[in-house]
Amino acid sequence: LKSGVPLRLTLRVSPGDGANCKAFSGAIVDLWQCDAVGVYSAVNEPGSQRTAAKNFLRGYQITETGGSAQFTTIYPGWYPGRTVHIHFKVRVSGESGRGQELTSQLYFDDGLTDRIHAQSPYVGKGSRTVKNHRDGLFRNGGGQLMLSPVQSGQGYLATFDIGLQI
Repeated sequence: LKSGVPLRLTLRVSPGDGANCKAFSGAIVDLWQCDAVGVYSAVNEPGSQRTAAKNFLRGYQITETGGSAQFTTIYPGWYPGRTVHIHFKVRVSGESGRGQELTSQLYFDDGLTDRIHAQSPYVGKGSRTVKNHRDGLFRNGGGQLMLSPVQSGQGYLATFDIGLQI
């Protein structure tokens, strides 16, 4: 278990064409992120902490009948060159039996991130170097991928709707 501010994230997957409001049950939703100090698990690249044999803050859920998948995680930290984000991938089977997938990232309001990163264990990393407006991937539509967490006890709750066109 990694330390950090608790975050319960619900992703709701449904068709995005408006023709059918039925949610996608049985979609596979993957989630992965760095820890509070900017380290990813399962990485063995030069210049990074060697974590290839470790598995943390990675997982998947299968959407239930209502199209939702829920994850209990932490608010992510930061690493040089990127704004704070969480990666996700959704895999579904289309009517033809061909599978399709979407991979993207979810982002956070800079003000909320600054407040959370002023707490332990985040504060030990120092001030982050990139905020949303300076992140190359965020500038490519990241405003549509913003989470709006609400405080709940010592942590936060967030829900994000993903509409897929298949």
